[in-house]
Amino acid sequence: MTKSIFLEPFQFSNGLEIKNHIVMSPMTTMTSFYNGMITTDELNYYAARAGGPGLMLTGVANVSDNGKGFEGELSVAHDEMLPGLTKLAKVIHKDGTKAILQIFHAGRKSNSSILRGEQAVSASAIAASHPANSETPRALDNSEIHQIISDFGDATKRAIKAGFDGIELHGANTYLLQQFYSENSNQRTDEWGGSREKRLKFPLAVIKIVNDVVKNYSSKPFLVGYRISPEEIETPGIRLEDSLFFVDQIKDKVDYIHLSMGSYKRTSLNDLNNKKTILSQFAQHTKNFLPLIGIGSVETPADANSVLADGADLVAIGREFIREPQWVQKVANNDIDSIRVKLSPADMDELAIPPVMQTYLRSSFYSVMHFTDDPELQKDYQNSLAPMEGREKKL
Repeated sequence: MTKSIFLEPFQFSNGLEIKNHIVMSPMTTMTSFYNGMITTDELNYYAARAGGPGLMLTGVANVSDNGKGFEGELSVAHDEMLPGLTKLAKVIHKDGTKAILQIFHAGRKSNSSILRGEQAVSASAIAASHPANSETPRALDNSEIHQIISDFGDATKRAIKAGFDGIELHGANTYLLQQFYSENSNQRTDEWGGSREKRLKFPLAVIKIVNDVVKNYSSKPFLVGYRISPEEIETPGIRLEDSLFFVDQIKDKVDYIHLSMGSYKRTSLNDLNNKKTILSQFAQHTKNFLPLIGIGSVETPADANSVLADGADLVAIGREFIREPQWVQKVANNDIDSIRVKLSPADMDELAIPPVMQTYLRSSFYSVMHFTDDPELQKDYQNSLAPMEGREKKL
C-alpha cells in the first residue's frame, strides 16, 4: 500500500513539528471531578489513544468558574488544577503525540443548576433557542468581560506550566466566544456589540491576551488554535460569509483554524444555491497562509485523503478514535481490515471509555456512534447540524 500523505510529518510556522497530519478531535468525556480536576478514568482514556495521532486535543476545559457548561467538565480555572493537567499532558505525549488543551467559557450554554444557583452569563440577556428550556442569561458588564479575557490568559499560562504544546480557543458550538460574534446572542449597543466589527472585539481581545502570554511565558513553540462553527441556522445568526470574514480577521493572529461540523462533505445549510463544500471555501481563505483542520465523519483512510484533497492541511478524527484507539497504527501497518467501524457496548470497558462517557454516548450520541445494536441507518450530517455541534443533551 502506498503511504498516505496524512502519515507524513507536518510542521507549523512557529517550528512545532508533529509526526503526522492526524488530529484527535476534542471530545466530551463528562468524567472530571465535580470541581474540574482530572480523574484516573480520563487519564486512561487519553493514554489508550495517545501515540497514534500527531496532535491530540483534550475535551474542553473552562477558564472561569461561571464558564462551566456541563457536569464532569475539565477546568483550568485555578492553580489547583496544575498537577492533574501536568499528568494529562504527560500521558498524551506518549510516543511523540503533541498535546493541545482546548479552553472555553460556556456563556449562556450553561444553567443555574450546573452553576449551583448562579445565573449564566453572556453578551446579552437572550436565551438560546436550543435546547428549548434554555435559561435567560445575565448580560456581562464591562468589568466582567475584562475579567473573562484575563481568565483566558491565566488559563493559557497554566497550560504552558503543565507542559502542553498549545491551546485551542473553542469559538464554536455556540459557546461564549461565538456568542459575542453572533447577532443572535449579542445585541449590545456598547463597544462590545452592534456592528460586525464591534462583535469581533471580544474574541480578538481573547486572542491577543493569549498570544501575549505565550510570548512572555513559553520557552518553546506553543500553538494557539481557534475552532469555529461555519454557520448558525437561527435568524439572526452567523452565516458562512460572516465566518469567512472572521477567519480573514484572525488568520495572522493564530497558528491554525479548526472547523466544527458533522460532515466534511457539508455545503451551506443556509444558502442552498452554494454547492461548494464549506471545507473548500475555508481553504480558499487559509491556503498558503495558515493550516486548516478539516473534520466531519472521517472514518476511513479514504475519508482522510478526501479531506486533504478538498483543501485541509490536517485531518481531525473524533468518534472513530472512540471506536478504534489504534486507528493510525493500523493504517500505518496496512491492517485496515481490523479497524473497528462499529462500537459494541460489550467492548467499551476494553476501549478505556469511562463509565459516565459510556452512558453519555448511549444516550446523547447513540444515533452517530455506529453501535452494533443500533438497527437504524446512520444519519448523514452533510445537510444538517449534528449532535456534537452543540445540539447534544448533556447528562
